[in-house]
Amino acid sequence: MKKYSKEEKSWALYDWGSSAYSIIITTAVFPIYYKASATGAGVSLSDSTAYLGYTIAIFTFILAMIGPILGTIADYEGMKKRFFVAFFLLGTISTALLAFIPNENWLLMLICYVFAALGATGANLFYDAFIVDVTTEKRMNSVSSFGYGLGYIGSTIPFILSIAIILLSQNGVLPISVTIASRIAFLITAIWWIIFSIPMFRHVKQVYYIKREPRLVHQSFKRLGKTIREIRQYRALVLFLIAYFFYIDGVGTIIALSTAYGTDLGLDSSSLLIVLFVTQVVAAPFAILYGRLANRFTGKKMLYVGICVYIVICIYAFFLETITDFWILAMLVATSQGGIQALSRSYFGKLVPKENSNEFFGFYNIFGKFAAILGPLLVAVTSQITGKSNMGVFSLVVLFVIGLIVLSRVPEPKAHESIDEVSSV
Repeated sequence: MKKYSKEEKSWALYDWGSSAYSIIITTAVFPIYYKASATGAGVSLSDSTAYLGYTIAIFTFILAMIGPILGTIADYEGMKKRFFVAFFLLGTISTALLAFIPNENWLLMLICYVFAALGATGANLFYDAFIVDVTTEKRMNSVSSFGYGLGYIGSTIPFILSIAIILLSQNGVLPISVTIASRIAFLITAIWWIIFSIPMFRHVKQVYYIKREPRLVHQSFKRLGKTIREIRQYRALVLFLIAYFFYIDGVGTIIALSTAYGTDLGLDSSSLLIVLFVTQVVAAPFAILYGRLANRFTGKKMLYVGICVYIVICIYAFFLETITDFWILAMLVATSQGGIQALSRSYFGKLVPKENSNEFFGFYNIFGKFAAILGPLLVAVTSQITGKSNMGVFSLVVLFVIGLIVLSRVPEPKAHESIDEVSSV
């Protein structure tokens, strides 16, 4: 495979920058910070985990509703970059604002988190759709996995800096409180995200688009309705979206609630942060490896592997008791987390018509985001009914099993045929 082009590298560098949000805000520092704030306000451990799950469900529902509509409009010339920038600004500004919310106001934290998450996930919708503009179908598996690999590597740098500041404050080396140290981590995240998004703004352009026409919004709704009717003509595409709906639900839920789950088990924040750092380091080469193995064995077979690993993760999490158990669990997650996400993106990217990539990725987004409502709700309800967080994580097994069964019925993608047929309609 020839070296990556300027456009491919610029596109992948956005993952390098934005993944700081994923590890520091979604997975590591913010959940611990929030849990401490909620506990200090008298909220029980199981309830605070449930509230976080409900919050994730709220913002994913909002984005799922507007994603296909915005995606359809974004297919017009010049609109994809505009929507990307708008969500990027919402995400980075809201992330920075987390640093200025009073520690005792855990509810306001969750509200600000909703806006930060909307910005981050909304920007990713258009970022994912840009894959058709920066590379070819033949290179999609490798480029998509390269982006995830860079994301894992790049996120470790601000993560290390954030951990160092927090640990030094805990041990009295730095004359600041842990609360201030956590707030500094939020600012580091926003700054890192902004800096490494610059190549994306400069070098990535919307190559495939539809010429603008009068009454753009009205025409977009008409096109969306047409797409809803036409998408059912493609059995492989529809089955894949259904499978994706279930298995990516489990993946996203485990990512979002992992540290909260570890806290409920009594693991201290320092141990959790170190485990998450090592997970990022291990995940980087595995994400790239998934892309290379997909070129040899097909993306579908590697998706099978990833889903099976996650089924094992859910079962093992049920028996989690010690820090050693959490280390084993984290390393299992590291082997497949990036690979399953990267190959899902490239698998879908090969099926969609390039000129309508945002519109179709809007459906990809709505299936993914609606799935992300079900998983956190399943964990939240199960945790509250049983009073045990491990039962909530174990309940996710059913989502992976359903996803695996449906994926097995997906015909091997014939990307060129699908694209030609859709484009000719």
